[in-house]
Amino acid sequence: MNRDLPPEAAAAHRLLSAAAVRERAHQLLDQGLAGRLEHFTVHPDRLGGCADEVVTTIKAAYPDLDVPFHARWRHFTAGGLDRWETVSSLAAFDSEPAMARAAFDLAIISVLLDAGAGPAWRYEEGRTGETYSRSEGLAVASFDMFIGGSFSNHPEDPFRVDGEALASLTADELAAGFQVSAENPLVGLEARAALLRRLGQVVAGAPEVFGREDDPRPGGLFDVIAATARSGRIVTPAVLGALLEHLGPIWPSRITLGGVDLGDTWRHPLAHADDASDGLVPFHKLSQWLAYSLLEPLSWTGFTIEEVDGLTGLPEYRNGGLFLDTGVLALRDPQDAARSHTVDSQLVVEWRALTVALLDRVADLVRERLGLSAADFPLAKVLEGGTWATGRRLARERRADGSPPLSIVSDGTVF
Repeated sequence: MNRDLPPEAAAAHRLLSAAAVRERAHQLLDQGLAGRLEHFTVHPDRLGGCADEVVTTIKAAYPDLDVPFHARWRHFTAGGLDRWETVSSLAAFDSEPAMARAAFDLAIISVLLDAGAGPAWRYEEGRTGETYSRSEGLAVASFDMFIGGSFSNHPEDPFRVDGEALASLTADELAAGFQVSAENPLVGLEARAALLRRLGQVVAGAPEVFGREDDPRPGGLFDVIAATARSGRIVTPAVLGALLEHLGPIWPSRITLGGVDLGDTWRHPLAHADDASDGLVPFHKLSQWLAYSLLEPLSWTGFTIEEVDGLTGLPEYRNGGLFLDTGVLALRDPQDAARSHTVDSQLVVEWRALTVALLDRVADLVRERLGLSAADFPLAKVLEGGTWATGRRLARERRADGSPPLSIVSDGTVF
């Protein structure tokens, strides 16, 4: 970071990191443990039972404890079909970096489309006849658009995403690709299309970043991140840093500080700092989900990935629901479970911050029960094995439609 930045801009840049997410989240957890939060009470005595539920899920799915990282690639294997393996074996990539750029292209657009789909939306996969919903459905739908060349400006090469193609993407085109209709509604369709258009505009407008080895494409970030390697090693915070720096302008304009867009950052009066970021709580959920999802393409090209726990747990409704459904968190007003809440509400900010901090705590308990170290079982494995799947399982056990315990009004770019 430039040391000569004005104080407000310097404070803003400090929020653009996973370290800031973790620090502010634990601040709010401390407030919750002291009984000072307005919307939630925290019950640490329930964490052991929560960890037991997660361990049960892990052992059922991965009895050998060989758990992969939490990443978008898991959703591309929905139904037991490894879709990316099939495509990568057929595509005529002329080098490993070319393959990695295509994998980055796919992961980036698919993650950006992976905010909550809503309970009613479904996607029928033509090649298998299978129907998927929620994250798996969004993954398969985005994969089908990708391999169909929907995001490519090169007819001879469908397996790519071009900035110019994204910049002109319409909501109707996205609706057609995702089989959206009045009977099959997708939450936040217009916002998703607008997000991809902004991505296209940012990519097309910065060829020095995204077009170092090819026409400007999101996958050009592979070359940016690869350039940070030292002796073949890439640290995970550098991956997130590149995403926050170069993709920051794609997010809807929310809070700015010192002229810097803060993206997935929200206000809470109990988050304190000794600078202009006082009262602000960053999450960077989709950016961190994307960072996790880019680690595998980097490793496929021979890089060693280090400091995986430099990222945080993801503050989304499956992980957050886990703590409500196991009683680690409780609503002060039970009627809040029947209300809908906007993403900028104090209740949702508290829920997400508590989720991030409690994931750190439950991860330690899960490792203790499995007899594994943090090096052997990093947070990325706890999430995959793990907390996300347990949150989904408990939701299905407790509610007929598998919905989360809180209802969030989402614009398709946060949850």
